[in-house]
Amino acid sequence: MTRPVYVDRGLRAEPGGRFLLTGPEAHHAATVKRARAGELIDVVDGRGGRARCSVLSSSKEGLELAVLDVERDPEAEPRLTLVQALIKGSRDEQAVETATEYGVSRILPWASARTVASWKGKEDKARRRWQAAVFAASKQSRRSWIPDVLEVHTTAQLLRLAQVEDAAVLVCHEEAHAPLSYAGLERAKDIWIVVGPEGGITPEEIDSFLRIGGQTVLLGTNVLRSASAGPFAIAALHGMRAAAGGEAATGLESER
Repeated sequence: MTRPVYVDRGLRAEPGGRFLLTGPEAHHAATVKRARAGELIDVVDGRGGRARCSVLSSSKEGLELAVLDVERDPEAEPRLTLVQALIKGSRDEQAVETATEYGVSRILPWASARTVASWKGKEDKARRRWQAAVFAASKQSRRSWIPDVLEVHTTAQLLRLAQVEDAAVLVCHEEAHAPLSYAGLERAKDIWIVVGPEGGITPEEIDSFLRIGGQTVLLGTNVLRSASAGPFAIAALHGMRAAAGGEAATGLESER
């Protein structure tokens, strides 16, 4: 049976030691998952730390755990950032949830020119929804690294940040001529996957990304929804690496 994963942002654990898991995660383990003495679980800190534990007891104070082993997973290289345009309904949460399961490192909400959805006046609440989706998906996929969800950015802010980070910017577009496999990412340390809203990315936005060294990429013969394009691109990048037998194709190094 796969060990369930719980999160403790302040995790301090040593092999052979004990600690008390408290808060919502302990409540979920005890009342929803019905964790019992002797059950094996993982506790992660969201930044690569993972403690493999055995449940000693459960009480109102929390879950008392015996630490069996501690390890630190390296951050994935290169860093994959999904620049996801805001989209209507819950499809944007679907996009970030699936991208998290597929191994994205960071998520950057984008208020593009053709974005219909708006976070104006409710940015904190909307961002918390994305963070909650990322949190749940990270636990489900047993990740020790939980992706950050940044503040919503305008196109101008995106362009400045991309230049500061010297990112390889891949703009997913149905009219691109070069497939993703031609992107030439062997030396990239930061890869941005840019996905537009339902109405697409404007020609002016495309030109802006090209002027800072970005490139448009084609994800296939079918036009994908905004919610599925980013996760598809992430999966494709990992698939390219696997097909090449390692880092040679894209430089991608998967988180354990």
